[in-house]
Amino acid sequence: MELRFETRRSDSPWVDTVWTCTSEQVTAMTSVAGTCWGLVFWEQDGRAYTTITGPETRTGTAPVPEGAAFTGIDFAVGTSLRAMPTPALVDNGIVLPDTTRRTFRLDGERWETPGPDDAEALVEHLVRTGTVVRDPLVADVLRGHRPTVSGRTVERRFRAATGLTRGGVRQIERARRAAELLALGEPAADVVTKLDYFDESHLARALRSYIGRTAGQLREGSGGAIGLALDQRRTS
Repeated sequence: MELRFETRRSDSPWVDTVWTCTSEQVTAMTSVAGTCWGLVFWEQDGRAYTTITGPETRTGTAPVPEGAAFTGIDFAVGTSLRAMPTPALVDNGIVLPDTTRRTFRLDGERWETPGPDDAEALVEHLVRTGTVVRDPLVADVLRGHRPTVSGRTVERRFRAATGLTRGGVRQIERARRAAELLALGEPAADVVTKLDYFDESHLARALRSYIGRTAGQLREGSGGAIGLALDQRRTS
């Protein structure tokens, strides 16, 4: 009983990761907090589906279609759909109608369903037509640049583009990185130091809120199926 992930980073500034997943005798998983919105393409019993997923601010339990195969594109933080503001997608998802095994409909247009190697080509088309947009100020802030506008303006535009606060993004990304390190066998004390948690109790609370696992469960690989590629295959 498992979810089998393969995840790769993207060279596109519009894309965070591209991933594939298959489910084997899994009907539910622990969902994990995340900062990205995404497109997920999946098939089950010969039928095709497309879902828009939003950022998630907390862990929870999510159903998994048994025997399904997924391809997902997680878009970079700060990007958004022209027709669907990212704040409306937070802790939410939308199944798109009129999906076939070859195409899907988005923003009034029909697009070819991508495989994992075609993801960037699809994104390039979405960007070219203005279907996917981004706020350049958010990208600059994430790169550590200091904008000339006020902090209140930055926070307002950051929340409008991402559905999250800057602090929320930092906390979620830090917890996900902590989970990866613990799954690789790093001691909790070392993770606390490396990621600047106050102490192990602080780390434990973050894991409970955002990952749904204890440090021990992450080290042991226990706790059941989880929507995070920890010790699964990663490619560049």
